[in-house]
Amino acid sequence: MSAVTAREPATPPNAAPVSPLSTSLRTMMCGDVRAAHGRAVDGVFLHVHRSRDLGGIVFIDLRDRAGLVQVSFDPRWTPSDVLARAGSLGVESVVLVDGTVAERPHDARNPDLATGKVEIRATGLRVVGPAVTPAIPVARVKGEPLPAEELRLRHRHLDLRRPELQANLVLRHRLLQAARGFLATAGFLELETPILTKPTPEGARDYLVPSRVHAGEFYALPQSPQLYKQLFMIAGFDRYFQIARCFRDEDLRADRQPEFTQIDIEASFVTPEDVIGLTERLLGVLFAESGVTIPERFPRMAYAEAMERYGIDRPDLRYGLELYDASAAFRGGELGIARKALDAGGRVRGLRIAASEGAARLSRKQVDELEAIARAAGAGGLIRLRRAGHALEGPAAKFLAADAADQLGLADGDLGLYVADADRVSGPALDRVRQELARRLNRIPPGGALAFVWVYDFPMFERDPSSGHLGAVHHPFTAPHPDDVDSLDSAPERARAVAYDVVLNGTELGGGSIRISDPATQERVFALLGIDAETARARFGFLLDGLRSGAPPHGGIALGFDRIAMLLSGAASLRDVIAFPKTTAARALFEGAPAPVPAAELRDLHIGVE
Repeated sequence: MSAVTAREPATPPNAAPVSPLSTSLRTMMCGDVRAAHGRAVDGVFLHVHRSRDLGGIVFIDLRDRAGLVQVSFDPRWTPSDVLARAGSLGVESVVLVDGTVAERPHDARNPDLATGKVEIRATGLRVVGPAVTPAIPVARVKGEPLPAEELRLRHRHLDLRRPELQANLVLRHRLLQAARGFLATAGFLELETPILTKPTPEGARDYLVPSRVHAGEFYALPQSPQLYKQLFMIAGFDRYFQIARCFRDEDLRADRQPEFTQIDIEASFVTPEDVIGLTERLLGVLFAESGVTIPERFPRMAYAEAMERYGIDRPDLRYGLELYDASAAFRGGELGIARKALDAGGRVRGLRIAASEGAARLSRKQVDELEAIARAAGAGGLIRLRRAGHALEGPAAKFLAADAADQLGLADGDLGLYVADADRVSGPALDRVRQELARRLNRIPPGGALAFVWVYDFPMFERDPSSGHLGAVHHPFTAPHPDDVDSLDSAPERARAVAYDVVLNGTELGGGSIRISDPATQERVFALLGIDAETARARFGFLLDGLRSGAPPHGGIALGFDRIAMLLSGAASLRDVIAFPKTTAARALFEGAPAPVPAAELRDLHIGVE
């Protein structure tokens, strides 16, 4: 087979304008073919989607990222040798087709295709990329299930040919360009930060990179550009953004990957109002790019309120089912699990499901399943009580006072589900139960309802229950609330941070804060976190030096771009909006990473493997 060579364009200089995607080998994209072209086609090509031989007449569907077009090979206009080649084409082969655009007969049109009124009547055909039988099908019958995800990831080059994934990645591209355009117009500079950097604690484990030229020393891949973007502010670049690649060596879920992309933003002389307003406008632009209009302003909720009402700092506000404190009904009772929790300073909290809202539809088996969800989230169990008339039913009912049903606020037929433990246990467990109840009771509004909320006034620190040490809730560079600075040393756990998260339907889209711009305060926070002066100097000396050089007040936010793309595309997983993703075991199945390294290379890196 001869090599593909460039050809003179088939259309004369005065013909209709060609597509900007035209090349020396292609006059138009498959999905762009229309009757209005009214001209010859020279090199419409890409993959053979389907082929049908109707006894002397051959039809093939050609596919590229713009869509599908039908090509007909008919003895009335197709040379016999071309017709013979068309009859033997394998699916997914790459071909070049010459011919003319013609309207299909009315009874042969396909209303499901943008090109369904026309076809290309082929006069020439060249196979430039013959294909073996694909390991997974690309062209699927409507309703046909997908192959297993692991198999699709092993053959990702084929999986990426699916129109659904191509549409997701095209949307991802458009969202990136929309973000860049908006931020550039707002005066932000797109600046890059290092990928090989220094290990710093930011809440997850670092991916480490051994140095060949400095024996025993390591770089880290950045968990975020946090320190560098603060240094940009110190250096006088007062508005920065970056489409940043970040890396975190942590356990994965459907909405997490070990390497991910975030829209990273930092600005000087800003308050939370400035960052929140900018973020709302940016999200408006991104959602509009996918055809969705969102509110100009989002509601706000303090962290303490979110934790009390929903048990989590990223609440889904599309439905009710709010948590409430039921401790009074259990105090003085004989239920052992409740007494133990209350004596230890915990509470009994739970959910009320009204009879009118589906409580009667929940069988004992379904409630058992809800309890399993609560246990998986860390709870010791799920106390269940149903009111029948004036009495309570359930294993725990006999341990409660006669008026417990009234104290619990349960009406006849209502169901109450409760967890007795510390808030840090009951909150997440009841949140999981709440989400599952909303799904089972059809409480989530249909039609893509969007419930945004800003959560603010996060605590600066949280104490590890096992070690007793303080840890930063966001990161160690978050500024304390001005009203709480004086209590940092005496009551650090009560100190609030000037931090804010934007949440959509129970998913955190991004988080940010005003940063510490005073070196003395930064060193004070390090000390509270158990980082002594020597360690702080070794780890963060470059930041402290920068702060001592004169730092403007500054703050910013980082938005999880992959999550936004996932939500806007309707994908079920981040893996459906990332070209070459990792599995939940952090493996890249397509290229086979991670992989063993030859011993000689390890010696060059001055490391050994046990």
